[in-house]
Amino acid sequence: MRKLFFAAVLLISMASRAVADEGMWLPLLLGKQVYDDMVKKGLKLTKEQLYQINKPSLKDAIIIFGGGCTGEIVSSKGLIFTNHHCGYDAIASASSVEKNYLRDGFYAKTTTEEIQTSLSVQFLLRIDDVTKEVMDSLQGLTGTERLQKQAAVLAVINKRLSNAAESIETRVSSLFKGNQFLAFVYQRYSDIRLVGTPPESVGKFGGDTDNWVWPRHTGDFSVFRIYAGKDNKPAAYSPDNVPYTPLHYLPISFQNRQEGDFTMVYGFPGQTEQHVVSSYLKFIIEKERPARIHMRDLSLAVIDEGMKNSDLTRIQYSAKQASIANAWKKWIGQIEGLKNLQAVQLKLEEEKAYKDMALSKPEWKKYAEVVNQLNTLVEKDQQIEFKYAMGAEYFSYGPEYFKLVRGMEDLVTNYTKYAENGELAKVIEKMKTSAEGFFKNYNSDVDLHIFMDQTKAYLDYNEQWKEITKDVKYSVANEWFVNYVNGIATDIYSHSIFTNQERYMAFLSSFSDKSIKKLNKDLGYTHFYQYFQSFRNETVPAYRSFQTSVNNLMQVYVEGKYTMFPDKKHWPDANSTLRITYGQLEGSAPTDGMRYTEHTTLDGIIAKYNTGNPDFDLLPRMVELHAAKNYGPYAQGDELWVCFTGSNHTTGGNSGSPVLDKNGYLMGLNFDRSWESTMSDYLFDPNRCRNIVVDIRYVLWVMDIYSDAKHLVDEMTLMKE
Repeated sequence: MRKLFFAAVLLISMASRAVADEGMWLPLLLGKQVYDDMVKKGLKLTKEQLYQINKPSLKDAIIIFGGGCTGEIVSSKGLIFTNHHCGYDAIASASSVEKNYLRDGFYAKTTTEEIQTSLSVQFLLRIDDVTKEVMDSLQGLTGTERLQKQAAVLAVINKRLSNAAESIETRVSSLFKGNQFLAFVYQRYSDIRLVGTPPESVGKFGGDTDNWVWPRHTGDFSVFRIYAGKDNKPAAYSPDNVPYTPLHYLPISFQNRQEGDFTMVYGFPGQTEQHVVSSYLKFIIEKERPARIHMRDLSLAVIDEGMKNSDLTRIQYSAKQASIANAWKKWIGQIEGLKNLQAVQLKLEEEKAYKDMALSKPEWKKYAEVVNQLNTLVEKDQQIEFKYAMGAEYFSYGPEYFKLVRGMEDLVTNYTKYAENGELAKVIEKMKTSAEGFFKNYNSDVDLHIFMDQTKAYLDYNEQWKEITKDVKYSVANEWFVNYVNGIATDIYSHSIFTNQERYMAFLSSFSDKSIKKLNKDLGYTHFYQYFQSFRNETVPAYRSFQTSVNNLMQVYVEGKYTMFPDKKHWPDANSTLRITYGQLEGSAPTDGMRYTEHTTLDGIIAKYNTGNPDFDLLPRMVELHAAKNYGPYAQGDELWVCFTGSNHTTGGNSGSPVLDKNGYLMGLNFDRSWESTMSDYLFDPNRCRNIVVDIRYVLWVMDIYSDAKHLVDEMTLMKE
């Protein structure tokens, strides 16, 4: 009884730490306990106004933007807001040295000036619970057999609920670690056009200096429009297409804000891992994350130097640099936050309480055993995941020419088939077109130095340098190894067909069966496959097997949580499906002696500009408007709010998500978390975790007063009361 009493006390403590504003809630499964808490905090909307499938609701204004962000519709003419960093690739692709929209900004004066992109967006049509169908098919199966059957069943459901003719796509997602399955049915629109973007001095203000930190002053927004056929249905790009008419669009919240106001984020968060065990969290903090940070340190140092010395390189690599740096800086803050929170110790305490509760009833014994099984498995096989992580960094974020090598694989594998069926010329022409886009944003000297640094690190982390230097005396091994890698690099970037546009295009133009033999003599090609083949054929299968074992145990572990603690608020980990999070507009006190206010203003932009840090450069107009206090109707009192923080639980994928007030009006665009918050993917601390939002009034001020694009503001519905 004494043991059970202390277990109960600890669980109450855990609940008080977790309850606050933790959780990413599926709108379909918004339980009474959660909804009542939202109302208590200020929400004025009904459940049906948040989500329903037979009538318009808030969900109809929320979209998956591109491949990994959220966007929202803000006018009856299909106008979209998302983050500047979400639209960055499209903005960079539309830019040139002569028309540098990254540097100068851009706003279409009419719809005919809006710029075609390769982007698409997806609307969620509905969510169907298919748990019974999936679970019935898996009865009696375990391990690999169960996994294979599950994949087959999900594929059948996806196909049944999809309709290519209407651009309807279905993705069944596993929730609660395989204890529930929901089918998410989407409709894709593929004619998306760039309408407007602020200059980088607004949209990327603060650069890497401010990324993931507070106080923040970034105008992280961009503007696009959805186009459709004349029947308002999805259609491929055509000059005859018309602006999409939405089922619902978001009115703009123009009321004054104050600390304590209700805030709600509606979007598509990417991934959280709230259930990981203590040994895994220790591995992440002490080994996996530090190694990945180091790999990206190497690439960023090279790219930053190249961008500093050339405007062309800056245009070519801005989006790539931002992509690499985003996770890099997040991981740095994540490690620091988890250490400050003493996350491993907290996990150990939670596991003890879990096991103590499991031992209180004979039928719960399996739950006590699964905690030990998970920790033992992680401690035994964590090196498999480490090798996988290093490969993911090297082959996906290392030397860029690797992409061209991978792109050659289909042609090499299917050459005979393409030659016989007459498709060879078409395939090669498509590869040439793709290569033109690749080389437009490629600098071989930058890639050479990335290759040198990344290759040394990758081989070192995998201890493959020991094999390479086995015949070299140990006293000179390090110097010999460096010279060895640098020699390979010089040869690849001087002679390989993949590191020069003329060589690559000439190779494709004369491609024949003899070309495949030539590839096997190309050092760039052979270097890649020397290491990628073992990664693909050995590391990846081992990693998948490890993950399968973890997931099988994790299903039981999570089942135990809501079996033994049914009164606790349980939410499924984020997995890029539609979620609601809620909280309040509020500051924080993340460390002793530090107090963060809940909002920033234009005054702070000018103060940072005056430091001389190049990440805080401004165009003259911003300074002039500030000096004149020309804030138009967008001020609150005598201040122009720029950003604010909320206690909403967010993660990657929430970039661009609408932050809504109690009435469902748009207050701002979510774009970041504070450094102290990045550990919330694993553990949420209500005292530290804050999402960062650009105030919609600042967005409209930039469009109207700063950029003279009031015609776009006039499309929107401004709610002043």
